[in-house]
Order: sequence, then structure tokens, then C-alpha cells
Amino acid sequence: MIIARKLLISGLVQGVGFRFFTQRVAARHQVRGYVRNLEDGRVEAFAQGPEKSVEEFKHDLIAGPRHSRVDEVEELVIEPTSEYSNFRIEK
Repeated sequence: MIIARKLLISGLVQGVGFRFFTQRVAARHQVRGYVRNLEDGRVEAFAQGPEKSVEEFKHDLIAGPRHSRVDEVEELVIEPTSEYSNFRIEK
């Protein structure tokens, strides 16, 4: 079953390579979507794919890259879309 989730990640997640880490994790788990920095210091990630892949993606993001610290992940259930054919970093 294909699912989609928006993850709002708080903590020390900007300026530490978190978006690039997220893109690599997405490729590993074969999820589509995007990641971007938010003005309030959080990172937003949209992930879509098989349920198991999205859950593993989320688990890896909670661990984060070296030098980051994830304090909280807010997860929103989103309807899957055909808008994304890959995973990209958005500005």
C-alpha cells in the first residue's frame, strides 16, 4: 500500500547537512517527495512510497546525520499524489 507523510522535524537540523542526509536516506528506501528548510528552524520532509519504506525512512531521519539532534518529529497523514517522481531538495 502506498502512503504519504509530511514530517516536521525539530531540533538541531539546519546547517548540519540534514537535507542532503534526507535525500540519501530517501534513495536508500526508494521513497519520493522532497525535503526543505523552514524559516522557523525546522525541516519539512514529504515522503511517499510503500508503507514499510516510509516507516524505515522516518526511523532513519529520527536518528539523523552526525552533528544533528532531532528533538521532535510531527507526522501528518497526507493523501498520496502523482506529483513526485523522485526525491528532491527544495529551497
